Amino acid sequence: MPTGTGAKPSFLRQFETFLFEQNALALAVGVIIGAAVGKVVSGIVEDVMMPIIGLVLPGGGWRSAELVLAGTNAIKYGDLVGRVVDFVIVAFVVFLLTKPLLDAAKKPAQPTKTCPQCLETVPAAAARCRACAQPL
Repeated sequence: MPTGTGAKPSFLRQFETFLFEQNALALAVGVIIGAAVGKVVSGIVEDVMMPIIGLVLPGGGWRSAELVLAGTNAIKYGDLVGRVVDFVIVAFVVFLLTKPLLDAAKKPAQPTKTCPQCLETVPAAAARCRACAQPL
């Protein structure tokens, strides 16, 4: 490892490349924000949606429903059904939150044409090719 030259050791260069060129840092930030959004969505489901759904579903103890097999062994199908219902509700709420963002991000494709000289794709309204300056 050279000293005083300002050169980074190979391992540190690789780590820096991993963090910034491979977008590992952006991925980490995305995971952290995703976890925070997950807590908000879970709060919406538990505190807003599930009380409303509880009014519609028969009996408040349906999540503890089970089929006793022998002794203390039981299949807790009520808990499984509850988790599936939670998942569907969370997925629907996430869909409702992200749909406007995804729709806003869509941009209509501009019409294009191909330059006969260099085959570069250029906007249909262009008078000259941006790559070779050929009149179109």
